[in-house]
Amino acid sequence: MAFETIIGIVGFICAVWVIYDVLAKNKEASTGSKVVWIVCAVLFSIITAILYYFVVKKK
Repeated sequence: MAFETIIGIVGFICAVWVIYDVLAKNKEASTGSKVVWIVCAVLFSIITAILYYFVVKKK
């Protein structure tokens, strides 16, 4: 039970980080790209955060 809670908290933090970074710091991205990242962050939070880090932040 504690493991699921920890995974849920980590997933929530990852989703919030991706959404914040897309909206506040990623000014050069198109609106469509931002929407895709946000939808993916809501649906697949941890996986999206990892992909976002390697695809966008490592430029």
